[in-house]
Amino acid sequence: MSTATLLPPAFVVLAVALVMPFVSRRVGHALGVLSTGGVAVWSLLAPAGAHLPVTFLGFDAVLFNVDEFSRLMGIIFGLIGAAAVLYSYSSDARNIQTAYALGYVGTSLGAVFAGDWLTMVFFWELMAVTSTLLVWDYGGEAVRAGYRYAIAHGLGGSLLMGAIVWHYVEVGSFLFSATGGIAAGVPAALAALGIGVNVGYVGLHTWLPDTYPRPHFAASVFLSVYTTKTGVYGLARAFPDGNLAIAYMGTAMAVVGVGYALMQNDMRRLLAYHIQSQVGYMVAGVGIGTALATAGAFAHVYNHILYKALLFMTAGVVLSRTGEENLKYLGNLRGALPATALAFTVAALSISGFPGFNGFVSKGMITAAAHKEHLDGIFYLLLAGGVGTFMSFIKFGYYAFFRDADRDWSLDRAGTGQSVAMLSVAGLCVAFGLYPDALFAILPGSTADAHPFTLSHLGEGFALAVLGVVGFVVVKKPLSKVGDVPDVDAVLNPAVFYGTRALVRGSTGLFAAVDRVVSTASYDVAGAIANPYPALRRVAGGLGRTEADSITVGSLRATIATSIALVVLILGGVLVGLLA
Repeated sequence: MSTATLLPPAFVVLAVALVMPFVSRRVGHALGVLSTGGVAVWSLLAPAGAHLPVTFLGFDAVLFNVDEFSRLMGIIFGLIGAAAVLYSYSSDARNIQTAYALGYVGTSLGAVFAGDWLTMVFFWELMAVTSTLLVWDYGGEAVRAGYRYAIAHGLGGSLLMGAIVWHYVEVGSFLFSATGGIAAGVPAALAALGIGVNVGYVGLHTWLPDTYPRPHFAASVFLSVYTTKTGVYGLARAFPDGNLAIAYMGTAMAVVGVGYALMQNDMRRLLAYHIQSQVGYMVAGVGIGTALATAGAFAHVYNHILYKALLFMTAGVVLSRTGEENLKYLGNLRGALPATALAFTVAALSISGFPGFNGFVSKGMITAAAHKEHLDGIFYLLLAGGVGTFMSFIKFGYYAFFRDADRDWSLDRAGTGQSVAMLSVAGLCVAFGLYPDALFAILPGSTADAHPFTLSHLGEGFALAVLGVVGFVVVKKPLSKVGDVPDVDAVLNPAVFYGTRALVRGSTGLFAAVDRVVSTASYDVAGAIANPYPALRRVAGGLGRTEADSITVGSLRATIATSIALVVLILGGVLVGLLA
């Protein structure tokens, strides 16, 4: 049904973002909480099928559309947006920073509520712009990281745009309802690569650990939520029936991400690698493509947003109170920051998939779907990723909160808004872990085989926890000696930099050489045409002289050769210009 009288929720949040720099911090952040919280309520209550058809750039489009996928994304995007704005206010974030963050939230909502590819890619590109501005706002190291972030997402967006244009040529429509996903062949390959940048495919992921530790710690909370999960949503739209290659890529993300995370000492860098790892579970679920796998993927989207935002909140409190982000120099913070320690413990148990917490529910749905489809390689690798996750967060918690340190911290505790935001989100992690039916009610796909409290699933959860504890004890000492671990960007960034420089210098050098040859030839020809008398006098005065004949013939040959060379160079330049 059409509900054109409804205002798209993205526009409400974007309007608040525009107003925010011109009002007080209290009023601006209050408007931010109300607008994002209102989106969550609107998404929950909006009737299924509500949509707004428009004409966009001369094409039929749907500015927003409510279905089971967009409803879930709207609920969780709005809910965590409200918590993150409250946290930002209590973290002394400037209005302009939170305005950029709300612009990021609004454009992400525009992408997930789009009813066609053209609208989605429009907001997709705006999302890359607003998130880059949010990173840049902090200045310092965040500026260079923001440039690399912008370049990566610019390339990814261009690939996705190419896929959508090719899709339109083959299908004749941008509407999601016109087809069951992106057109097969080249459009599907381009879409998989373009979206792969956003979700952090292995090899395309280094923008995550490079960017997320750089900006203000409250900005990192927003950044941890929207880009990667919008990518998972886009992947599900493009491949609604799944794709095994994507499933295996998701599995590789889960394993590679957790491996790198385990070796990190920078808190936010560790958490950034775990975004790649956890999004890998979602990508695997989308790739498997069954009803249970799809439901599990979006359950994990929902749950991951809760506990990952909470983890970044707790890391932000630790950073702001201690001034230290390296786990090696922390410890014994549980007494100084009790609410933060409690919130971290809940988030750590949730992301690790411990029974009774929300991650246990959604991870189990994805592994069960893999097992049911006899994808044993995916199943066992995802379980191995679960062990690594337990190890990573045992390490984080031990070094930050529970290790006895020589230093006795005397710190200000988390602010009231920070504590309210953290403990509210922590409560949701527990609530959805103990009462998963509340989440099942809003999931796309089927949850018939999803209930987590079976003996086999509970045994699996406890076994992974035990293996995680044992594994950490075994590797604790070697891990303490690990320094900076290079990722592919250690090769990729210099290769791109020096390769680009060589290309630019080689191109400019070639053009300079051509310019010199053409200029010299032009001057020679112009001189011969403008003043031919010396040559003619030599010819007239030297008749009968063999030497004069040779000089005259040589001069004529030189003039002819120069003219031919000039014509060849000019034609060659025209040809190169046409080919370029």
